[in-house]
Amino acid sequence: MTLHTLQPTALKSQAISFKALPPLSLYIHIPWCVRKCPYCDFNSHEARSPSPQPSPARGEGVLPEFLEQHYVAALIRDLELALPLIWGRKVYTVFFGGGTPSLLSGESVAEILRNVRMLLPLDLGAEITLEANPGTVEAARFAAYREAGVNRLSLGIQSFNDAHLKALGRIHTAAEAEQAIEIAQQHFDNINLDLMYALPNQKLDEALQDVQTALSFAPQHLSCYHLTLEPNTLFHLNPPSLPDDDASSDMQQHIEELLAARGYQHYETSAFAQPNRRAKHNLNYWQFGDYLGIGAGAHSKLSFPGKVIRQARHKQPQAYMEQVAKDAPLHSEHEVPRDELAFEFMMNALRLNEGFASVLFQERTSLPLHSIRRELEQAERRGLLFRDHQRIAPTQLGQRFLNDLLEIFIR
Repeated sequence: MTLHTLQPTALKSQAISFKALPPLSLYIHIPWCVRKCPYCDFNSHEARSPSPQPSPARGEGVLPEFLEQHYVAALIRDLELALPLIWGRKVYTVFFGGGTPSLLSGESVAEILRNVRMLLPLDLGAEITLEANPGTVEAARFAAYREAGVNRLSLGIQSFNDAHLKALGRIHTAAEAEQAIEIAQQHFDNINLDLMYALPNQKLDEALQDVQTALSFAPQHLSCYHLTLEPNTLFHLNPPSLPDDDASSDMQQHIEELLAARGYQHYETSAFAQPNRRAKHNLNYWQFGDYLGIGAGAHSKLSFPGKVIRQARHKQPQAYMEQVAKDAPLHSEHEVPRDELAFEFMMNALRLNEGFASVLFQERTSLPLHSIRRELEQAERRGLLFRDHQRIAPTQLGQRFLNDLLEIFIR
């Protein structure tokens, strides 16, 4: 990728089109973790040489200083190279994902955010989220992250049961998870807790106890995920003994009822929030907004008048850094075919239990709503979809059988 100089006329015409473009988010991928979990299919790499190593000088699970500095510099250069694609567009949310972003020092997070602010018009009220593990070393950095500008923390708890944590390959204990939440709440007033259910050999009362423990901390947001066996994971290769469909469905139903009784809004398939605490960054994904992804393996979705492009960075951290040094961080880039835009939109928007405003479909895809008239009618006949003149939304049946609903829009 090369930088291009935009002429004043080009800048003027681009500015005119900004209002027609979706909101823009920034995703920053940190590709390392201390140990790869057997269920994880994200682009994450264990801390092995020449990747992060425990260091007596810096603490266990901390990236070697030279590697951290090299990667942070690559992230900043990656962002510089991407500027022509998003020139002048305001960024409304920033998300540090991984891997384990809390392996980064507070100084590195501050350096990244300083450059984001210098290079981009970052909204004054931007939501800036960082994913963190509840290990002792990571929790010690929470104050530094807040000082750097992070204003929302997402903790990967998964369970408060030590036996289940061990089965999931997590390296923290239940006690460490609770301690991490307490430390986080000293610095953040916007916290998400990630939980999983339908775990190996898990019983209904154990799943509910996890949620009850989480609720005792009154987090602003909860993500409750059904454990799934994803391809290219250890769990997929050697499947553990999981609750059957009826048992996992009971867990889901009871969790939803429990959270509703405590005032949490179930606004997306796996997301629950206190009023006015919905995840803005994830909402932008689900509403088919735009996002620039930087870092190893990061993906981007960017809109231009009449088209949408997707990008992917090189997945391997070393290859990514080498390509950035050559001013060529991209592994692939393509324009989304117009006949696939409807499905891509629905695959995101129908995860929202309240659905979406009808006008949003044309705004985000440049396709008229009547182009999917037959699909909408079929979904309605099957009782999977509700629509009126203003809104389109999955029914309760559609929420339960979301894959069946989405298949209708595949062309």
